[in-house]
Amino acid sequence: MAAIRRFDHIGITVADLKKVTEFFVGLGLEVEGGPMELEGEFLDTVCGIPNSRTEIVMLRPPGGGTMLELGRFIRPAHQPGTPDAMANELGLRNISFEVEDLRGTVDRLAAEGYGLVGGIGEYENTWRMAYVRGPEGLIVSLAERIG
Repeated sequence: MAAIRRFDHIGITVADLKKVTEFFVGLGLEVEGGPMELEGEFLDTVCGIPNSRTEIVMLRPPGGGTMLELGRFIRPAHQPGTPDAMANELGLRNISFEVEDLRGTVDRLAAEGYGLVGGIGEYENTWRMAYVRGPEGLIVSLAERIG
């Protein structure tokens, strides 16, 4: 019997919570909760870091669905990642969203300083997709259904 009931959320640790939140809100996610600070026995137990303190924001896509949790550690300080990691580096490499106007979204993000990792590709006249490198090196996959 399967233990998983549903996909609840994806958590991303960031350094600049405000900037990353603004990026995802600009893509169309809505703030569901936060920012809020957490500390104490629950957080220490779950993350395995004694005396930790974090600030989180929960974001939800329009109409509901799987949430995105953005978290910034206040204590201890965050550990740097690899902001220029490519798709073949082990670990969580991208978060993907379906959009209505891929080219328009990519152009708007480019004007904000967020460029493509590669290019805009098409798959079997069904999907158009691009990877955009967002704040703190996060790779955001944007896909538009075309067929």
